[in-house]
Amino acid sequence: MKKLSELLPHIGAHTLHGNPDVQLDAITADSRRVAHGSLFVALRGTAVDGHRFVAAAIEAGAAAIVVARDAAIDPAIAAGTTVVAVPDTAEALGLLASAWHDHPSRRLTLVGVTGTNGKTTVATLLYDMARLRGERAGLLSTVVNRIGTRAVPATHTTPDPLELNSLLAQMVDEGCTFAAMEVSSHACAQRRIAGLRFAGGVFTNLTRDHLDYHGTFQAYLEAKRMFFDALPAEAWALVNDDDSHARVLIQNTRARVYGYGLRASATDFRAAVVEERIDGMELRIDGTELHTPFAGRFNASNLLAVYGASRLLGCSKDEALLHLSALHPVAGRFQTFHGGGITAIVDYAHTPDALANVLDTIRQAAGGDADVITVCGCGGDRDHGKRPMMAREAASRSSMLIITSDNPRSEDPAAIAADMLAGLDDDARLATTVELDRARAIEMAITSAEPGGVVLVAGKGHENYQIIGSERRHFDDAEQVKAALSKR
Repeated sequence: MKKLSELLPHIGAHTLHGNPDVQLDAITADSRRVAHGSLFVALRGTAVDGHRFVAAAIEAGAAAIVVARDAAIDPAIAAGTTVVAVPDTAEALGLLASAWHDHPSRRLTLVGVTGTNGKTTVATLLYDMARLRGERAGLLSTVVNRIGTRAVPATHTTPDPLELNSLLAQMVDEGCTFAAMEVSSHACAQRRIAGLRFAGGVFTNLTRDHLDYHGTFQAYLEAKRMFFDALPAEAWALVNDDDSHARVLIQNTRARVYGYGLRASATDFRAAVVEERIDGMELRIDGTELHTPFAGRFNASNLLAVYGASRLLGCSKDEALLHLSALHPVAGRFQTFHGGGITAIVDYAHTPDALANVLDTIRQAAGGDADVITVCGCGGDRDHGKRPMMAREAASRSSMLIITSDNPRSEDPAAIAADMLAGLDDDARLATTVELDRARAIEMAITSAEPGGVVLVAGKGHENYQIIGSERRHFDDAEQVKAALSKR
């Protein structure tokens, strides 16, 4: 319980109407969760404007409400209720959530990881590195949230501000000193990370994704840039010098900027792939060679980001390399299975660039003439423009492509498959099959693979569900792969 007056100094410019010392029992942006003593924050979402529910929140017992300055709120409705007007209620919610939990991010060394691909891997490995250093650590990721070793299910890449600060506060209460978190473009645009203090930020790469939400690639880039713009002067920003967007993202940051990359032009931390195999590779990092069970140049880049961040967090070169060599791949990220004379790989690749990277890795490690069968689809109610691109990247790098259903949501899976097929020429279509039942598609690929061949099941990775219509059904690519391999 806190007084509103304890929170107001932390939200910046605002106008107050009513009693500043009203007692608050909770903060919520969901009018359905308002109870007596709640502070209700009216958010403007993409589909619904929370200002429409101010009257319902007051009727449910809200002690105070936060609204946008330009919102038309009937004075008669708000009479007798404390009202705080702010320029941006989404920003205010993040600041309020942080203050409500006594600013947990200030009591942790918090590192954020943003980019299109690699966020989960880099954030998870930073968490693993902290634990290898002997620290109690926390993780906020697409796959799972962790408070120490305790797993907390993840529902979003970056949770809403109230859940986010609650999780960070639990980390502090349970003795964590370090936390790594994925920072999504949605979280930046929706100001979910407002109020957090980051010790550092990592940029992995930027390719086409989430245009169904952002509209344009430029808007997507600008959302990512907001993260670096907000970093304090005492923080550091570690960016991928191999990506052409890196310097654009940090051009306005106050943080100390460092670069990493696999090219000679990388400014601070460099790596080279010495030898590559399907089950790992030899890397040279800052002049020292090490073996890792990770495969692919994209993972070499991810590992280098983890190494660079660890150095910036105070690790010596030798300590960072020792711990790096002890890391293992993240579930659903180039997860490898063997059986019946073939290799099957489950990977989260769901963008054209990520899919190309994974298939290039397979081709290089398995040999250019290897039989490679790819199973993939595209999500429904998402960016239509990347569907033909996904199919082209897969078909051009595979002996056989099986287009299947991903998470169709409210769309017809056959229509999604047709969008993908539109990206293929006549020759590519001859080597492409459509099987909308994902389980049958996986079994078909594994049954069809030649000895020594590789099957890639892409798009869902760690996810153990499939969303069909509004129903969320259990479905796990890894389980299906293992079952199919057992039948060979």
